[in-house]
Amino acid sequence: MCIRDRHFYVPIGVVRRGFFPGESNHIIPKGNLGNVMASLGEQDPHFKVKPLEQLTPTMEPLAPYKEKVNLITGMDRTFQNGTDVHAQCACCYLSSAEPYAIANSAWPLDRTLDHIVADHIGTSTPFQTLEFSCNTHKDNKESIYFDNVSWYGTGHLAPSIRDPRKMYQRLFSTQENKRYRDVTDLVLEDARSMQRSLGYHDAQKFNEYFDSIRTIETQMERLETMRVELSKVDFDEPSDAYLPRGEFIRLMGDLMVVALQTGLTNVATFMVGPERWDTPYQFEGLFDKPRSHHGMSHNQTKMIDDLLKVDRFHMEQYVYLIKRMESIKEADGSSLLDNTLFTYGSGLGDGSTHQYNDLPIIVAGSGGGKFKTGQHINMPEGTPLANLWLTQARAFGLNINRFADSAGEISAVLTG
Repeated sequence: MCIRDRHFYVPIGVVRRGFFPGESNHIIPKGNLGNVMASLGEQDPHFKVKPLEQLTPTMEPLAPYKEKVNLITGMDRTFQNGTDVHAQCACCYLSSAEPYAIANSAWPLDRTLDHIVADHIGTSTPFQTLEFSCNTHKDNKESIYFDNVSWYGTGHLAPSIRDPRKMYQRLFSTQENKRYRDVTDLVLEDARSMQRSLGYHDAQKFNEYFDSIRTIETQMERLETMRVELSKVDFDEPSDAYLPRGEFIRLMGDLMVVALQTGLTNVATFMVGPERWDTPYQFEGLFDKPRSHHGMSHNQTKMIDDLLKVDRFHMEQYVYLIKRMESIKEADGSSLLDNTLFTYGSGLGDGSTHQYNDLPIIVAGSGGGKFKTGQHINMPEGTPLANLWLTQARAFGLNINRFADSAGEISAVLTG
């Protein structure tokens, strides 16, 4: 049974007092900015791993599935001076490159984990990866670095789809697939004729381009072979009508779940919203008018209750997808969730102080039995987030000694 890799990215961090155990009385993080071991004080200052029992207010929606998740605290990233604090949150989240390790880049941004994993577990699916975004805004106030978590490499964005209809058509429309096939055939025909007239060095460069076109051709062939199965998918094409915020996120999430369920991909990223954009969202059911998540985060002492509502709202969308995956049974009787590592996280530990340490991280699913679940794992202060990415990569079968700035595995999650 193939295991799947999914990432659910939340922007602007979280309100620490609502998310992290032991911080309920902290209005704004102090001292070392919220290290959980210190915050727990006399309760149990030495714990490293214990059962995930009592849930904080933001995590309460996880209650029905707390035996299926791990809360991992103490994970850090290192900020590279030279850009806005929000700029590295999303784009570097899944690459975690060491500061100044990437030449000619203001960001420590390398090939992200989803693509490295997909090179290993995505070669037999029509789409090696799928990138989902719930950013419905059309005003491109910020650069692409604030608005994307998936990258082929430094400076090479894996563009996300943020329209449910476009994603549906990409996944299921045979007409769309035929257009891709027609264009690909024309490009390949031109490429083959041009290749014969090139010198050695130009031919080497051209081969890289040629290989990328062949990858598209291979994807189309896989989609063709799956056409009969895809015709059985019970999923209506989304309309272009306006959807309330929660419905929009859940619709995009449903498309992602169906893509995993039908074998269209084994790897997906899901970005709930962009970093630092001040354009308001209408959070229906929470507020009576549109609100800026980023703007609220800079007035945490005055808007703490509203921010806690937003954090819980995002957690409810994550739990909705956990529930959907748990309800889908695989051929061996296990659930889709059982065979997935579904990671909730953010590039900031706190949106008001812009801290890069002690990030909010939850991993749902056991990855086909590779991970223990139902735990709160508290890592020592300063543990790189890349330790988790290394652990996950190895669980997916990659034989690597290090990932980015990792210093070792998180052994507490492993069953072996």
